[in-house]
Amino acid sequence: MNLPISSRSSAEFDGAEQILAAWCDGMRPDPLLTVSQWADQHRMLSSRASAEPGRYRTARTPYMGDIMDALSPTSPVQRVVFMKAAQVGATEAGCCFIGFVIHHAPGPMLCVQPTVEMAKRASRQRIDPLIDESPAIRERVKPARSRDAGNTMLSKDFPGGTLVLTGANSAVGLRSMPARYLFLDEVDAYPASADEEGDPVALAEARSLTFAHRRKVFLASTPTIRGMSRIEREFEASDQRRFFVPCPHCGAMQWLKFDRLRWDKGQYGTVRYVCEVCDQDIGEHHKAAMLAAGQWRATATTTDPTLVGFHISALYSPPGWQSWREIARLWEAAQGNDDALRVFRNTVLGETWVETGDAPDWQRLYDRRETWANGTVPAGGLFLTAGADVQKDRIEIDVWAWGRGLESWLVDHMVIDGGPEKAETWAALEDVLGRTWPHASGVGLKIARLAVDTGYETSAVYTWGRKMGVGQVSPVKGVEGFNRASPVSGPTLVDATEGGKKIRRGAKLWTVAVSTFKSETYRFLRLDRPTDEELAEGLRFPAGTVHLPSWADSEWCKQFVAEQLVTVKNRRGFSKLEWQKLRERNEALDCRVYARAASWIVGADRWPESKWRDLEAQLAISDLAQTEEPQAGQIRRTPTRRARRVFHSSYMG
Repeated sequence: MNLPISSRSSAEFDGAEQILAAWCDGMRPDPLLTVSQWADQHRMLSSRASAEPGRYRTARTPYMGDIMDALSPTSPVQRVVFMKAAQVGATEAGCCFIGFVIHHAPGPMLCVQPTVEMAKRASRQRIDPLIDESPAIRERVKPARSRDAGNTMLSKDFPGGTLVLTGANSAVGLRSMPARYLFLDEVDAYPASADEEGDPVALAEARSLTFAHRRKVFLASTPTIRGMSRIEREFEASDQRRFFVPCPHCGAMQWLKFDRLRWDKGQYGTVRYVCEVCDQDIGEHHKAAMLAAGQWRATATTTDPTLVGFHISALYSPPGWQSWREIARLWEAAQGNDDALRVFRNTVLGETWVETGDAPDWQRLYDRRETWANGTVPAGGLFLTAGADVQKDRIEIDVWAWGRGLESWLVDHMVIDGGPEKAETWAALEDVLGRTWPHASGVGLKIARLAVDTGYETSAVYTWGRKMGVGQVSPVKGVEGFNRASPVSGPTLVDATEGGKKIRRGAKLWTVAVSTFKSETYRFLRLDRPTDEELAEGLRFPAGTVHLPSWADSEWCKQFVAEQLVTVKNRRGFSKLEWQKLRERNEALDCRVYARAASWIVGADRWPESKWRDLEAQLAISDLAQTEEPQAGQIRRTPTRRARRVFHSSYMG
């Protein structure tokens, strides 16, 4: 029965008003406020996350204004690509994007970091301060300590939406929900595949497709290697916008290029930028005014009007950040060091590094072989690792000694005859682990770690690796791609078989980015070496030098440089780098890669100085261990240009 209006309770009126307010709120269109305008009005920077705490000012980094505004609902742009140098304000712009969504344009949002661990770090160091220091956002996200707050490390609920943080290495996180907004940070550090389910960028973007023209995708990253860089590929598909600034002398608009930066060698106070039109010197004190008057201009055409791309280098860093003087100093300091030059090009110029993957001349390697006592470890070698390449009818093993700076010596090359289906093959490989190689100091060294390839007869390798335990043996799986920060990942638990029975999570597998170690090896082979006179005067070999013994024959040398890095185009027309064989056999190179991975696993790339001193001290004492004689009939150590072989009794014939 309908009651008179006068007889209805105040509670009924309150409920109706709330329903009406919620309905009106849902019908309200997206605001006209842009992301940069919102940031200037509402964003506060915390001392926990910023070197310049206080109110956010877009004018401090004028080049970020158009990038953020392209992420606004009023812009028709759907995908924004930002290829940039390190520390130019990109992550803060991403945080402004997140804050704007929470406050003014709520909806489901996914923020993807390279790994889940990095997503947790971003939550603590970026997102929590963003919420805590900006009142407009704080009132919309409940404190994490309140009951049913919807505020956890990787999930932040707010009226009308949810922010989820995840890692590109988690396929589950990437397909956890539909997302209108995506912030994909440092995409060049993403793994090639998320849990073997495909490209993490593609998986994440699939979450936004149902939002059609209303979606916003922000991809930002420092680039890495030419042909492998995701952000470069996306930028080249865009309109390739550059930030043009006026010359303070002639007014000509131009985008800043490193080759126009000039200085007298070693005198960084002379640094200046030379205008490409009037050739006048531009001092760094002009930079603030130039940035304020700058504007983005497209330098290419694109077939996708919803995609825009921006590029910026550290030459544009605002006053008080990275200076031209510091850039000049970094450039000079990097000369002669490929690793330092790569870091400079990636993080300062915001450009990709071109890997030099041409194969060194095998004849040159053969001609500069060295002579030391056969089967012994030279004085500079401090520990041994080995790489084993499993073939259909044999296992090839190379033993390498490693010293400071990853200087290395090929100590032994062995071939075990017999396929991986035979028990005696694995018994012979186990014998290799028990062998001792005499060091020049008189101490006997065993293999600290053997990395064995799982590409052929995987289950047999897993079974043997599980039997031997994790202390000395590491089954490895090679994957294409570059990952200089972490070229070896794992271990992950995989299924193994023992006695015909499948054992779930029975073996530990390491994944190796083989392209990284192949490029490193070729780079080390090209290092200039001191002359005999310089060595006599005490000059040391450069870090990374590869020493080959006189018994390494021409076949081994050819196998060692049997591949080259080439640029190929895929079906979509994008370029990528790929290692291709120059000849059929490449076991020597593969064994080197696995032995190098073993050195990474034992920690040689991360050891402190005290560890190296301790190894040197141990090897200085000649009576710590006695050299063990090899068992007759298994390893022949007589000087020969042929590989020393391990024969099974069944093959002695």
